[in-house]
Amino acid sequence: MEKKITKDIIIADLLNVDQFMIAILMRAGMHCIGCPSSQGETLEEACLVHGIDPDQLVDQINDYLAQ
Repeated sequence: MEKKITKDIIIADLLNVDQFMIAILMRAGMHCIGCPSSQGETLEEACLVHGIDPDQLVDQINDYLAQ
């Protein structure tokens, strides 16, 4: 069964899915992944803070996971 990420996933949970998530998020402009407060945010909340389209990032993450 293929993993699917949604924009309501908590950042800490996303990072536990696959170690490469750090690189994907940093490439998207989220350089605060190590910040303790970011760990409790949803992916959508983090995207909104950084001016990133959450749907586009979710698509990128799911494309990676589908490989």
